[in-house]
Amino acid sequence: MTRFVPFCLVGASGVVVDMGIVSLMAHFTPVPLAMGKAIACEVAIANNFLWNDRWTFRGQKGSSGSWRRFVRFNGTALAGLALNVALFQCLVRGVELNMYLANAVAIGLVAGFNYALSQRWVWGAHATQLRAIVWRK
Repeated sequence: MTRFVPFCLVGASGVVVDMGIVSLMAHFTPVPLAMGKAIACEVAIANNFLWNDRWTFRGQKGSSGSWRRFVRFNGTALAGLALNVALFQCLVRGVELNMYLANAVAIGLVAGFNYALSQRWVWGAHATQLRAIVWRK
């Protein structure tokens, strides 16, 4: 539980990054809204990895390098991204929510999913087991 608060604060910084990029993409580029949202999520994922690796989970790095953790974090976050984009589209197109409110709701719903996977598979004890399976070490 002590890591959840920093994880949420890092997530909040990701929300700011995500919202800013969604806004810029929607108002200043011809990029379709869903693609702009996907780009915004990926930039926020990189932001969140850096802060989580350096702060939230700094004592749980194990023997894997930063690139491997980033690949695992990005993979778990991309699963969240797929869920996030689908929810966002449903809320904007189906429910006709304002895109900013829809974005905030989608991010909030996916946050718990991302924390569980990050704690367990990226920085947790299961990361060592997963690494042994994937990398055959």
